[in-house]
Amino acid sequence: MTQTSGQTVAFLGVGQMGAPMARRLIAAGFALRVWDRTPGRTATLVDAGAQRATTPAQAAKGADFIITMLPDGATVESVMSGDQGALLTSPEGALWLQMSTVGVDWTTTLCDLARENGVHFVDAPVSGSVAPATNGRLVILASGPSEYHGPSTPVLEAMGRIVWLGDVGAGSAVKLVLNNWLADIVEATVEMIRFSEALGLDPHAVVDVLEGLPIGSPFGVAKARQMLAGDLAPSFALKHALKDVDLSIQSAGARGVNLLLSESFVDSWHRAVDSGFGDRDVSAVFAAETSRPAT
Repeated sequence: MTQTSGQTVAFLGVGQMGAPMARRLIAAGFALRVWDRTPGRTATLVDAGAQRATTPAQAAKGADFIITMLPDGATVESVMSGDQGALLTSPEGALWLQMSTVGVDWTTTLCDLARENGVHFVDAPVSGSVAPATNGRLVILASGPSEYHGPSTPVLEAMGRIVWLGDVGAGSAVKLVLNNWLADIVEATVEMIRFSEALGLDPHAVVDVLEGLPIGSPFGVAKARQMLAGDLAPSFALKHALKDVDLSIQSAGARGVNLLLSESFVDSWHRAVDSGFGDRDVSAVFAAETSRPAT
């Protein structure tokens, strides 16, 4: 990875995923300004060499790049265009790398917002969880005009492997498909464990069999073991996974497609979040189901 200096990155949103991504940029030699809605999250990054900003506008002033890594489209819009928004001070021609998972429609809205403010826009959500974010092994699902590929590459490569997918919106579309697939695997894993138990089987033994078969995906096997161990430490929080399922169902429905698998469990996932499991790992849907009284 090429060491880079002299360019400033404003990183807006340094939560569970954003913080390790920001650390990769510090290690790559970028001058980093960090801001978060929860100010205490910036402390360890400041200790590592970042500069703390008290507002998005302060972070973006004079920055070459602006990265948003925030929970949803409405939050990104408000952080960029609110009273202290980044677009108030971002230089004309700055490159906005929008890395949050916001769906296709919000991506279009945000791209239009960038254009209205003289800022270039790359749609670049990521596939991966905390471990690959920490190790710089995220897959970055990037889309946008070809003239922005070169300038954005050193920044994006500091955080992972770039896959260029076409026009703005293609990255967010692929991200929705991938995360909906992830959610379907999680729910299928819950069903596999419950079915095994209903048949009087040891689900641990069933998972061992699955691990040696082509149908036993590494992700599904890992989530099954996590469920059975009661390990709810978040690598991908349930509330964020649910947000993506909702976005997927809405996007598919608007285009005349029904996601029957996702529609079958989305209400159960909403109940799990409402029951206090939202900040736990997506695998907590199993714990939420088993803790609910039988009907």
